[in-house]
Amino acid sequence: MTEAEHDDESHTEAHEEAHAMPADTRCGFVALIGAPNVGKSTLVNALVGSKVTIVSRKVQTTRALIRGIVIEDHAQIILVDTPGIFLPKRRLDRAMVKTAWSGAHDADLVCILLDAREGIDEEAEAIFSRLEQVNHPKFLVINKVDIVSKEKLLKLAQAANERMKFVETFMISAMTGDGVDDLRKRLAKDVPDGPYHYPEDQMSDAPMRHLAAEITREKIFRQLHQELPYQSTVETDSWTERKDKSIRIEQTIFVERESQRKIVLGKGGATIKSIGADSRKEIAEIAGVPVHLFLFVKVRENWGDDPNRYREMGLEFPKE
Repeated sequence: MTEAEHDDESHTEAHEEAHAMPADTRCGFVALIGAPNVGKSTLVNALVGSKVTIVSRKVQTTRALIRGIVIEDHAQIILVDTPGIFLPKRRLDRAMVKTAWSGAHDADLVCILLDAREGIDEEAEAIFSRLEQVNHPKFLVINKVDIVSKEKLLKLAQAANERMKFVETFMISAMTGDGVDDLRKRLAKDVPDGPYHYPEDQMSDAPMRHLAAEITREKIFRQLHQELPYQSTVETDSWTERKDKSIRIEQTIFVERESQRKIVLGKGGATIKSIGADSRKEIAEIAGVPVHLFLFVKVRENWGDDPNRYREMGLEFPKE
């Protein structure tokens, strides 16, 4: 079965289950748009109440449209956590930006996130300019309000609302959860009427294999964010459920040079052992069963120019 066929089948199942929902349900896609490191992934996790996207100090960690799913007051909100919008230089960057904008155009509602500390900087201004072409209702979400004075927040909200028409402005801290409930309730109220797209107990439509790879990638960034360049990726090669209900997972970490491979392995394999232990613990918490994780490191030169790698990450390969 191809990946596309599998997706079609899972959507069919979801829709069949959706028909069993009460008639007064609402359901819609909400795109979160913002510059890198503005807090989109943290907000998705806060809204869902479960970790569905990786959170890292390193910018551009969200590479594809990973959705979190929220149930609130007979409404299903499907969050599209887009890659951070930035000025693209490499081919991978261009693919990520294109994916982010497709997420905005395809959604029912759009949340524009601003970092309260950064305000309307060059990146935010570029986003505003481009969002003028997006015709969906837009909500302004000012994040990290717990570390900025009230006076500065009010000035920022006023300037942003003068720059663009927003349905409503929310002041939140995705990290502490302040203001997140109000935002969730408003989004639930404004998504269109209709049946749920996904079963109620399904928190994210990102396959667990993909999520497991993202978790390992996060652990690599946490430990090696200074030493390892951005061009590294993780693929889940096998995912086997054993008779004792535990899961055996094999993953390959791809880097572009032998010198990077040595960094990931560490002296006597200490670094990869530590990465594996952190990743295994978190995957086990999410899966709810014991996990046996085996990590391998391979050199794959110029993987950033390989169309197959883009497809695996859910991105369209830019021709130029």
